Amino acid sequence: MSERPPELSPQQLRSLLGTMYRIRAFEEKVDELFMRGEIHGTTHLSIGEEATPTGALMALQPDDYITSTHRGHGHCISKGADINLMMAELLGKETGYCRGRGGSMHIADVKAGNLGANGVVGGGIPIATGVGLSIQLQGNGRVCLCFFGDGASNEGTFHEAVNMAATWDLPVIFLCENNQYGMSMSTKRSMRNETIAQRATAYGIPGERVDGNDVFAVYEAVYKAAQRARAGQGPSLIEAYTYRYKGHSKSDQNRYRTRDEIREWQGRDPIKRLSEYLIAHNVMSQEEIKQEEAAAYQVIEDGYQFALSSPEPDPETLLEGVYA
Repeated sequence: MSERPPELSPQQLRSLLGTMYRIRAFEEKVDELFMRGEIHGTTHLSIGEEATPTGALMALQPDDYITSTHRGHGHCISKGADINLMMAELLGKETGYCRGRGGSMHIADVKAGNLGANGVVGGGIPIATGVGLSIQLQGNGRVCLCFFGDGASNEGTFHEAVNMAATWDLPVIFLCENNQYGMSMSTKRSMRNETIAQRATAYGIPGERVDGNDVFAVYEAVYKAAQRARAGQGPSLIEAYTYRYKGHSKSDQNRYRTRDEIREWQGRDPIKRLSEYLIAHNVMSQEEIKQEEAAAYQVIEDGYQFALSSPEPDPETLLEGVYA
């Protein structure tokens, strides 16, 4: 772990841990429900990546915007989403964020600044650039944080959108969650670059790779980029180098990587690292950390019970919100 940023209070440090535990608990519950057939379609879990969205969102203001991805549950939770509404959405209930119509890959909470997950790889990147232009024209001092994966960095939308944001000095932070595999394709085989952050040079903007399992490192990089964006100095590209313990999606048989590789990364677990830091620096005791963990899992269980008791959508309303 890097050293704690001095502006973070003990309460904020506890909040970081609580958020990471809620993400982990939510993802584990979703995994369980999918295996039991209670969630349909597919879902993409971010177990092992919790430090990146948690640190990034702590560095922003509540009224800043984000665009998300198909692996977006952690982004939602870090942005302050209501767990009840998230769980109801995944179970296809009327009380969900999108009235049960969006499911895992399309949760949005526009009022809270979460402009939505996106099932299209790289789909949120040009949206973020558009949001950045809107912010600039309004002069409201906000920023837009754009989450995307390593696979999306090879899409044309990435290059076009980053180039436009750089040319117009738009207040956008492009944050790549590099978990090293675009589906089953290793980044070592899909690009010649040593890092994705190096691509920032082509667009004349700052680029930085950080340890995506170190919540403080992510926080500091995003905080610095946000200050730069608010000062009218344009976008930044941050690469958070991290790892997902589970497969790409629930249909992934995970045959392209070894158990030893997964175990090695589990040894760098972001929650374990932050817990050990908080104990070593007398911010929380082992007992307090256990209580924080238990509270997170209880919140997720309460959300599941809320979803179970929620009504199914009325088939007569199926075409509401559909535009021709």
